Amino acid sequence: MTVTQSSQSSRKDWASDQEVRWCPGCGDYSILAAVQMLMPDLGINRENVVFVSGIGCAARFPYYMNTYGVHSIHGRAPAFATGLALTRKDLKVWVITGDGDALSIGGNHLIHALRRNVNILIIMFNNQIYGLTKGQYSPTSEVGKVTKSTPFGSLVKPFNPISLAIASEATFVARTHDMDRKHMQEIFKRAHNHHGAAFVEVYQNCNVFNDGAFDQILSKEARPKNLINLIHGQPIKFGVDNEKAVVLDKQTGQAKIVNVSDVPENDILIHDEKTPNPSLAFALSRLAHGPYSPTPIGVFRDIQEPEYSDQLAAQVQEAKAVKGVGVLSELYRSLGVWEVH
Repeated sequence: MTVTQSSQSSRKDWASDQEVRWCPGCGDYSILAAVQMLMPDLGINRENVVFVSGIGCAARFPYYMNTYGVHSIHGRAPAFATGLALTRKDLKVWVITGDGDALSIGGNHLIHALRRNVNILIIMFNNQIYGLTKGQYSPTSEVGKVTKSTPFGSLVKPFNPISLAIASEATFVARTHDMDRKHMQEIFKRAHNHHGAAFVEVYQNCNVFNDGAFDQILSKEARPKNLINLIHGQPIKFGVDNEKAVVLDKQTGQAKIVNVSDVPENDILIHDEKTPNPSLAFALSRLAHGPYSPTPIGVFRDIQEPEYSDQLAAQVQEAKAVKGVGVLSELYRSLGVWEVH
């Protein structure tokens, strides 16, 4: 990889020479293009960026970026990325994963990377299916989903990835979709600039094994009626003429959709992504139970908390100041060592 100053780079500089191998029409192409086109605007150099992936269709992503990359093992990308972020603070670490990779075998690694607030950016492609292994149901597939592994329909309630990330105390949580490059780039840029654990869910169409999964909210006709664009500090309204709004139910505390004409203006919820308490963000994440009804997109949460590698470095320095530099041989011979005869 030849070093190229970010101020002089273009999309071509960030694209590798590898042939992109996804099915024709796959939403992954749109996400890749959005990232490659965004990178020159981030003010960083290619040698300071690393993409880490696990297993799945999305995991090919590092091959197509002309940066450092790690194609790790199934579900373990957040663990690999955590190690990189702790030891190489000069790198911006991106994790590219899918709903199966991140939420099934990788679920434990995902939630702990988020709760520790490690300085990594996790982009999760959600197509609600296992694509690489040819169409089995995934942790985000809807109840009743008929697939090769659930011929009579899935019985399992799906994960809500945004709810999961917020419950794990991720400090940046957002959702976007592969049909809007501008929106993707805005979200990715904000996530990149965040110091701490950032989680972005991308609704991504798998046109071979789950085509049209998001049509009810993402088709050209549906978007004006069913996408709720979250904007910090603004009343949450949507619809063709902003005729719909979101309020909090005073009895249950749950977010619900109402007609603007039916409620006082003061009752309409003002979006606050900066509030430290995650309750509001969580309530918004529960507004839609799958992409079949009006669904929020944008940034749910963006707060600042102590970042894990910063805390770890400070702890090491404090230990050195108190005890001096440790000697490994002395540790081996310290108390609490057993002799086995």
